[in-house]
Amino acid sequence: MLNPHSRFDSFVVGSSNRLAATAAKAVAEAPGAAYNPLFVYARPGLGKTHLLMAIGHEAQAIDPARIVEYVTVDDFVEAYHAALAAGQADAYRRRFTNAHLVLLDDAQLLSDQRELQSELLRLIDVLTAADRQIVLAGDRPPEEIQSLDERLIRRFAGGLVIDIGAPDYETRLAILSRRAKERQVAFAPEVLAMVAEMPIGTVRELLGALNRLIAQQAVQGDALSAHEARVLLAGLGHAKQVDAQPASGLPAATEDAPPPIVEERPAIIADTDEFADFLSDLSTAVSQQVDRWRQRVTEATLRYAGEGFRTARLEALLVADMTVDPEEALAGFEHDVIRLRELQTELAELAPTMLGEAALHDPDRVADAEAVVSDAREAGEPLPGPSSRFTLELFAEGPASRAAVEAVRAAAQSPGQRYNPLMIVGKSGVGKTHLLHAFGHALRTAGLARVAVFDAAKLVDQIVVALGDGSIARWRQRLRRADALLIDDVQLLAGKDRSQEELYLLYNILLESGRQMAFTANAAPNQLTGFEPRLATRLAGGLVLELGVPEREARVREVARLLGALAAEPDLIDYLASRPAGSLREVQQLVQRLLAAAESRQTPLTLDSARLMLEGAPADVPRLGRRGNGLLAPGSGAIRSREKMIGTWPDIAERLLEEWG
Repeated sequence: MLNPHSRFDSFVVGSSNRLAATAAKAVAEAPGAAYNPLFVYARPGLGKTHLLMAIGHEAQAIDPARIVEYVTVDDFVEAYHAALAAGQADAYRRRFTNAHLVLLDDAQLLSDQRELQSELLRLIDVLTAADRQIVLAGDRPPEEIQSLDERLIRRFAGGLVIDIGAPDYETRLAILSRRAKERQVAFAPEVLAMVAEMPIGTVRELLGALNRLIAQQAVQGDALSAHEARVLLAGLGHAKQVDAQPASGLPAATEDAPPPIVEERPAIIADTDEFADFLSDLSTAVSQQVDRWRQRVTEATLRYAGEGFRTARLEALLVADMTVDPEEALAGFEHDVIRLRELQTELAELAPTMLGEAALHDPDRVADAEAVVSDAREAGEPLPGPSSRFTLELFAEGPASRAAVEAVRAAAQSPGQRYNPLMIVGKSGVGKTHLLHAFGHALRTAGLARVAVFDAAKLVDQIVVALGDGSIARWRQRLRRADALLIDDVQLLAGKDRSQEELYLLYNILLESGRQMAFTANAAPNQLTGFEPRLATRLAGGLVLELGVPEREARVREVARLLGALAAEPDLIDYLASRPAGSLREVQQLVQRLLAAAESRQTPLTLDSARLMLEGAPADVPRLGRRGNGLLAPGSGAIRSREKMIGTWPDIAERLLEEWG
């Protein structure tokens, strides 16, 4: 329940609470937009609860439909335990998650409340995700609350943590004057001035003193004098009044103690004192000027922060010694903000989803913001396309891959309509990557301009970088402009929850707009471990094709492609294609090593040389002579060195060099 008297118009703002009041006002006017969560802390009696309730009143005054929940931590704990006992925990949680503003008082009582801290952590995440506001108040900063969950401290630091200080003389006098007027009680001006001068540290104690004076004046029937008020408050145990001492600052005389001895100063010091007074006046004037500038900078800081701009430059002015011209610094900052607003307006037309880009809200990064808008004008940087090395014409098609090739051709003829997504699975080296890039080329031939082909590992790296520098919105917008999205080795997203979440969102957008997608993986979608079911089922929602071990026909095609000009020797192609190979990659490695060995020896690769390198010399080949180690080369009547048996060499290139040595 909100106290009807605790509103902003009854909250006296002074230098000690101006920042907190301004932040609270911004939160009330736009819940969830400025500082979320907002954490206000101060010693008891300085107005935290008043400010908390004022936020609720103001928010409802602006929009009566807003749901505001105010609760203290004690009440929260008690009601939560009662709800648990009654089996109504979910209903109790919904009470707060459905609210537009949640105001939680006495946050210091979270100390050692592990269960409650977990509930609060979930509540903060739900509210902030829905752009709903939570405000907390406590008597100490979050890091000083005993045993407070580190995750909660980070959540609070991500919003705004601000304190309320003890009111100064002017604020105390203003509070007393306003409250006396509200109570329709008139005091002599010197009475309220005397109370304001007393070293009373909290607003609550100050109002208690005022209440005592109001009661006493009502009893005696006539106006209190400053002396009577002083005596009355001193009898209530308040600290010694400020004006209880003479203006000279020396102790006053009492009945038990003689007057203090005042030592006369030599007349020669008079001129010195006059100069000291001049310096003091000058110092005061300068200090007042600096204070005025600090106030202006502070107000600008809160205003622009409330609008969502980063204010580090202004905050640096507040902690500096004003060695720079504050007017010039403030004017420069405001000029940069105006430029950012212009860029935001332009981007709202070009790419509204990119308005969350960090640079667009940082006056220190105007150049970066201009680059963002420039990229948006040019439809973003080029997406990574298919590799020129992999085309359908160069793909080694065989019986095991023919169905996949035909599906790729059919999907390219009607992108996004026939097989979407297209999922190609198979073990490493069977040609999945080649076929995926070939599909990209076929889509481009069909007229799609922005075909994006990603390796899953690089996709994860891009997401990490985008999250780190605050450009994730720009990253999303860039991919959402793609006409087709192809991702290789999608199984590498296993266990990476944020990457899967981004792919899930992107998948839905592209599918709804009829844009083609294709993926490769080492297993079928329902066999991928570490994948969210909602994503795995979507990957399986189109057409899943499997590439098997390449047969002889496919190996012949691949060998011929790799040999190039040497492919004129059918016997060489037939021989190499007949070698056992579990994948096209193994065929490629075999041919490339033979070519490399032949080039290193500056001899042509022929059927005989290939057979010699792979199997050793035939029986009718003369001996090659003795080796440096005294062993005979393989041949009739010779004993092969066990160390040089072809079957024992793990690396073909090393074996070739040794046999040819």
